[in-house]
Amino acid sequence: MNQQVKVILLSGSFNASNSDEFQATIKEVINNEISIVLIDCHSLTFMDSTGLGNLVLAFKTLRTSGIQMIICSINEQIRILFELTGMDSIFTIVPNQAAFKNLLVSAN
Repeated sequence: MNQQVKVILLSGSFNASNSDEFQATIKEVINNEISIVLIDCHSLTFMDSTGLGNLVLAFKTLRTSGIQMIICSINEQIRILFELTGMDSIFTIVPNQAAFKNLLVSAN
């Protein structure tokens, strides 16, 4: 099975100021033959509740379209935010892109 992967890099702060661009990217993914979206957070320094809400909305939208969403390379602040909100049990989170690639290989 050939899985098409789209990597979305988040950097700086993920909040209301960049939510429209993120949602536009998610809509673009749905209109293409993408089967997995990897949200790479290695350059992300801060996420507020709006950013988290955007991830939840993206997760639901992608899942409805049969697209899997995986998050990688989260920092301590984001990990704590996910844990406090229970999103760590909803999202698939891997340590980095190398772990993501290993996950893909082991799934095939």
